[in-house]
Amino acid sequence: MRRKSDLPQKDCAQCGRPFAWRKKWEKVWDEVRYCSDRCRADARRGRKAEGRDG
Repeated sequence: MRRKSDLPQKDCAQCGRPFAWRKKWEKVWDEVRYCSDRCRADARRGRKAEGRDG
């Protein structure tokens, strides 16, 4: 069994916090950009707000 510190990490595209690899992301790790559903939703809300302004 691996220690959590040995797992690959990325920084969240929304909040910038580091997050570690999870088993459920095994097949899509290259596509994972956000640490949580909340960050993903905030990013989507941010894009929609930018589209309305300009």
